[in-house]
Amino acid sequence: MSDPKRELVRSWLAKAQRDLASARALAAADPPLLDTAVYHCQQAAEKAIKAFLVFCDCEFGRVHDLEALVIAAAPFAAAFWDWADAARRLTPYVRIYRYPGYADEPTPPEFGEALEDAEGIFAFVLSLLPEDMHP
Repeated sequence: MSDPKRELVRSWLAKAQRDLASARALAAADPPLLDTAVYHCQQAAEKAIKAFLVFCDCEFGRVHDLEALVIAAAPFAAAFWDWADAARRLTPYVRIYRYPGYADEPTPPEFGEALEDAEGIFAFVLSLLPEDMHP
């Protein structure tokens, strides 16, 4: 594998890791900023899956639909299907709380589920990739 590709995969994963850290920090703020925190959960999962797709030389375009990304990744690792429900739950967070008029603030349990889903997808992707690509 080329060094530029390895670095690109690592960069996607580093961004995903920072999104997870941002989600945790925003949720721990006083008051908690859960609307932004759940957005970062979605972003972390999206970037982790995109890192895997880069690793597999699979183009994905400007897609924010995590279920579509899981479908793209599943031919390379069938266990991605186990994450389809999490992807479906996380996808709306790319927009639902970012703009007024869509929904009220997420609840702490909703954030907890989003963080668990995002951390699970991130850990799953890491388990599929060589350690030298981990951030």
